[in-house]
Amino acid sequence: MMARILLACAVLAAASPVAKNVLSVRSAPTQTSAFFRSFQRDMARAGYARSASRSMAHAHVNTAAVSQDELKRQVGYKAIDDYVKSGMVVGLGTGSTAAMAVERLGQLWKSGEVKDIVAVPTSERTREQAESYGIPLATLDTHPDLDVAIDGADEVDPDLNLVKGGGGAHLREKMVEARAKKFIVIVDESKLTDALGPGFPVPVEITPFCHEHTRRAIEQLPALGGKAKAVLRMGTSSSNQPDGDNIAVSDNGNYIVDIHFDEPIADAPALANQLIETVGVVEHGLFIGMTTAVIVAGKDGIYVKE
Repeated sequence: MMARILLACAVLAAASPVAKNVLSVRSAPTQTSAFFRSFQRDMARAGYARSASRSMAHAHVNTAAVSQDELKRQVGYKAIDDYVKSGMVVGLGTGSTAAMAVERLGQLWKSGEVKDIVAVPTSERTREQAESYGIPLATLDTHPDLDVAIDGADEVDPDLNLVKGGGGAHLREKMVEARAKKFIVIVDESKLTDALGPGFPVPVEITPFCHEHTRRAIEQLPALGGKAKAVLRMGTSSSNQPDGDNIAVSDNGNYIVDIHFDEPIADAPALANQLIETVGVVEHGLFIGMTTAVIVAGKDGIYVKE
C-alpha cells in the first residue's frame, strides 16, 4: 500500500503543484490525515476518482504552509480515526475544530467504516450538523456512559487543564465530557499556553435572575484577587465578542459572563471551585483534570500530549 502511495506521489509531483507541498510519508499507523486529502485533490486533478477510505487517512505533512482551517481538519480527522470504533457511544463537542471531527465521523458513518455508533451532541449546532450526516443521536438520559468525547479548547495549559466555552456551550460540553472514559482535545498549537487566563476570557454561565448581583460576586472571588473583570456577554451566545445590543442567551436559557484577565490565573483549580460554589453560577469554562490527551497541529506536524 505504501509503495503505491509513494509511486502516486512521484507521478503527481510532476503533474500537480499541490503535491509539492507533501514532504514525507511515514508508515506509522497514527499518521495524520492531511496527506490523504492532498492526495485526493491531486488525484482528482489528474483525472482519478476520489476515495474516503479510512485506510489511507494518515500521513505526515509540513503544517507551516497550511491554513488554520486545514489544521483544524487534520486534528479533527485524526481524533476520529484514532479513537472512534464501531459500537461506541461518542460525545461530540462544539466549535469550529469539533465540527471537523463531526465531519469525519459523518464520512465514516456514511461509508460504513464505522457501524452501530451513537453520538451525544453538546449543542444545538452540533446536533444539526450530526443529523445532516445521518449519525444516530442520543442524550445522557438514555446513554449516560460514553466511550470517548472529542472537543476543541480555547486554551490548554501544561497540565492539560482547559479554558472552554468561547462558543457558549461549556455547560453541555462539561456534562457530556465528564461522562466519557476518554476525553480527547483537538487544537492547533496557538491554543497552548504556559498558564490559563490572559489569552482567553473564562466564560461562566449564570442564571438570568439577579445576574448583575452574580456578576459582581464573581469579580469579588478571592481567587481573582480583584484583578479580573467579569463582562456580561452581549449579542450572540456563540461568540465572546459583542455583536448585538441584547444580552446573549445560551442554549439552556441562561446568561454568560466572560472573566477577562490581565495576568495568568494564579490557581485555576481554586478558582474553579470558588466559581461553582457561587450561588447563581450554573457552570464555568475551566475544565480541570478532565483531559485524557490533546492532539495538536503544530509547525512540525501533528503530535499528541498526554
